[in-house]
Amino acid sequence: MHTSTKKWLFIRYSSLILIPLMIWFIINLVSIYDSDYIEVLNFFIIQPSKILFSIFIVVAYFFSALTISEIFEDYIQDEKIKNVANKMLNIFAIIIPLLTIIGIFNLS
Repeated sequence: MHTSTKKWLFIRYSSLILIPLMIWFIINLVSIYDSDYIEVLNFFIIQPSKILFSIFIVVAYFFSALTISEIFEDYIQDEKIKNVANKMLNIFAIIIPLLTIIGIFNLS
């Protein structure tokens, strides 16, 4: 299978996974929107919320990294700049979700 075909499939599959996670997140965000700090903290302390939010963050960053790399492929002509931009994007797509997940699991 060609690399661009794999990338296209990964974008489609990750977007399908993101749909129910986004619905879950929006519903819960609306429910805790006007809550105080303790209630928001309690929401992120319970186990299903930790796991679902962690999956949501990982899939969202994976999806965004894939789509932004497609933009780099289309609009950056210089191969060196394109490679550096893609590598930086991949590094941030790993570090930011990892730090977020570590922070969430250290709340309790």
